[in-house]
Amino acid sequence: MTRQFDLIVVGCSLGGMRALETLLPAFPANFETPIAIVQHRYRFSNEALPAHYRRVTKLKVVDVDDKEWIRPGHVYFAPANYHLLVEEGVFSLSVDDVVAFSRPSIDVLFESAAEAYADRLVAVVLTGANQDGARGAREVKNRGGFLVVQDPKTAEAPSMPAAAIAAARVDRILPLDRIGPFLVELCSPGR
Repeated sequence: MTRQFDLIVVGCSLGGMRALETLLPAFPANFETPIAIVQHRYRFSNEALPAHYRRVTKLKVVDVDDKEWIRPGHVYFAPANYHLLVEEGVFSLSVDDVVAFSRPSIDVLFESAAEAYADRLVAVVLTGANQDGARGAREVKNRGGFLVVQDPKTAEAPSMPAAAIAAARVDRILPLDRIGPFLVELCSPGR
């Protein structure tokens, strides 16, 4: 029996822009599984970040609005200075205290998504210079989700993927250029 994945969550920090420029073009226009991304970003940054990624992917890319429904074929970014949380089928935003020196925090996204989607969740930890995402990765695995981590040797900043590998039982450790194609195959119907 194959598993169905209803959401992909991605976390990245230092080096994340180049990592996402490699990851996002791998998804075809008909890719249905929604993708939610926390990329550590300057607290006053604006819509320019999603606009940049619209040029590299065929999917619809947006900053999340509070209480926005999660729709297929979309890439959702946590807006600057807000935590992104997931409930079944909907996003919410929070200005709670920083977590792991970050708002948005990868841990907050991963933990809330794990609670909502359990074994229907795929979490991806990419390049970054701190340990944000390690605690969330452990929670994803505790709730039966699937965990993919960028091979630290291919990361511009290896600390974050290395911390996730140390914290949780990882399903796949892959070089950056293989993560996108792997996710497309993993989330394809009838695989």
